[in-house]
Amino acid sequence: MNKLAFGTALAVLSLALPGVAQAQRTPGAMIVVIDTDRVFRECTACKAAQTQLQGMITSARTRAQQLGQPLQTEAQSIEQAGAALRNQTGAARAAAETALNSRVQQFQTRQTTAQQEVARLEQNIQSTQANVMRQINERLNPIFTTVMNAHQANIALDVGATLARSNSLDVTNEVLTALNAALPSVSVTPLPQQPGTQPQPPGRSAPIPPAPPPRRPPAPRWISGG
Repeated sequence: MNKLAFGTALAVLSLALPGVAQAQRTPGAMIVVIDTDRVFRECTACKAAQTQLQGMITSARTRAQQLGQPLQTEAQSIEQAGAALRNQTGAARAAAETALNSRVQQFQTRQTTAQQEVARLEQNIQSTQANVMRQINERLNPIFTTVMNAHQANIALDVGATLARSNSLDVTNEVLTALNAALPSVSVTPLPQQPGTQPQPPGRSAPIPPAPPPRRPPAPRWISGG
């Protein structure tokens, strides 16, 4: 078969099997790489929010210590008073037991109140972090698409998902520039309450010994120095 006949045969085959021709026109993978950790670490709004969130965490830890220290002192005092009961008898022992039981009840009430306050602080920090991330992601996701289109890419990968790459594929600087322009700041406040919903009370904590260590609200993963 000569070259002309062979070319004619391919043309006829392409017309008969459109799927084959379409498969031949499918573009290959065009990839860009983005260091999202760097984006969240260096974007203008991210850094400002990080500073404010870190301040909230520090304040919550300080408050937890303020609440916990008196409880620890009182727990030790109650324990000592309980030990002293062993040396008492009769009416004096009964009166001491009554007074001690009252102290224990008051201590438990204060402990529960302190736990609930710390739980509210933790929930407020977690909700605030979630709201910050929501605002950033709302602007960031369209930027990913815009940068991909600018590079005629059909795949965007996080740098952490790659084993090896060419520096020419990295578009992190473009993403950062676009995000800073689109979102110079964010609202560092808890998530907006949905209409018709009521704030949920803090969940009940597990039983805690009489002298609990101060609870420390955890730092969000992307906040350094947590």
